[in-house]
Amino acid sequence: MGSFKAAAVQMRSGTSPERNAADMEILVRQAAGQGATYVQTPEMTGALVRDKEAGAAAFTTEDKDIVVATARRLAKELGIYLHIGSTAIRRADGKLANRAFLFSPDGAAIAGYDKIHMFDVDLDNGESWRESAAYEPGTEATVTDINGTKLGFAVCYDLRFPQLFRTEAMAGAEVLTVPAAFTRQTGEAHWHVLLRARAIENGAYVVAAAQGGLHEDGRETYGHSLIVDPWGRIIAEASHNEPGVIVAEIDPAQSLAARRKIPNLKNARDFTVSAGTSEAPRLRGAAS
Repeated sequence: MGSFKAAAVQMRSGTSPERNAADMEILVRQAAGQGATYVQTPEMTGALVRDKEAGAAAFTTEDKDIVVATARRLAKELGIYLHIGSTAIRRADGKLANRAFLFSPDGAAIAGYDKIHMFDVDLDNGESWRESAAYEPGTEATVTDINGTKLGFAVCYDLRFPQLFRTEAMAGAEVLTVPAAFTRQTGEAHWHVLLRARAIENGAYVVAAAQGGLHEDGRETYGHSLIVDPWGRIIAEASHNEPGVIVAEIDPAQSLAARRKIPNLKNARDFTVSAGTSEAPRLRGAAS
């Protein structure tokens, strides 16, 4: 269980899977050239398409998807673990999944994850999103092994559901992953603090590759890809929304050290929630 270099690839995916796959390849090669043996791309690497009809035309099955094929080839050629943060995949039943893939250095797909929590929100600036109208949510968390280090999966909006990350940490994950396409508004408010919180409360590294900038379909994403260590320190950041690569050293021993200092995973206890009773003590400062 030795140290390794991890890279987060920041992109600005457009509406063409072919162009996005080509852009991804350039950045993945750059990351591998900097010594990264684990490389993560953002959510919706293959295409960001807001129009449902256009998306239906752009997205295809896993065996025909150009991002999947490109990633498989690059992982084998470069001898790296390549984590496609997610891309839209048409399932056998015709529904779409927001699906992550992890390819090993021999080009095999060794893990996958379908985003569980759908981004159905109405923001103050008039933005309204209904991810559940286009995608079928996943139902299973994923923790897999890369050279003795356990990796837990999540995608974007999953970040706001700490129970997912706690479950993966309890299953042994020392590195938690959050590829994303955070909106500019929510990213400016919450991106850094949520990623650091997930790292701190689980004693785990967090690697979060992001989409950034103004996209072809009109949306604007925050960028600022991050790698956070198990003590909550930001050890690499793209401090902008432009495409690029960040790299940091991952030492799984640091996760163990953080969990020894603050053993909250071991100290967790089951509990119930009570509705209270009429004899419950009055809180100090309560109105009389």
